[in-house]
Amino acid sequence: MSAAAFALDPRLAADTCPVAALPLCDVLLMNDARYPWLILVPRRAGLVEIADLDTGGQAALWQEVSRATAALRAVVRCDKLNLGALGNIVRQLHVHLVARVEGDAAWPGPVWGHGRSVAYDDDRAAALIAALRHALAG
Repeated sequence: MSAAAFALDPRLAADTCPVAALPLCDVLLMNDARYPWLILVPRRAGLVEIADLDTGGQAALWQEVSRATAALRAVVRCDKLNLGALGNIVRQLHVHLVARVEGDAAWPGPVWGHGRSVAYDDDRAAALIAALRHALAG
């Protein structure tokens, strides 16, 4: 692990909107209105794999993934929740939580690489972020 200060990968910053800061992770909303999609990024420099976290960090990550999952499911309709930590393009450790609905734009396949993203309009993004913040706080 690097001793450098934590900085969010520029590609993640460009593709997301901030939702909340949990004790370990920043919670971000992927700016793609086709799928309600959260990304959790541990605020620790130099992480690439989940295994790069110590045991306590791994436990904290999974607790926050569970918390974000509950919030996402409380706010949006979801037939299936996809969870992934790919990192093939953005190496910085981040975990995707994608709420899927049968018949969505990529169903039943993965969302990655499927078509072009559709940005949220400002009002819809603000409403979804507010609802997610409320659910995460509860």
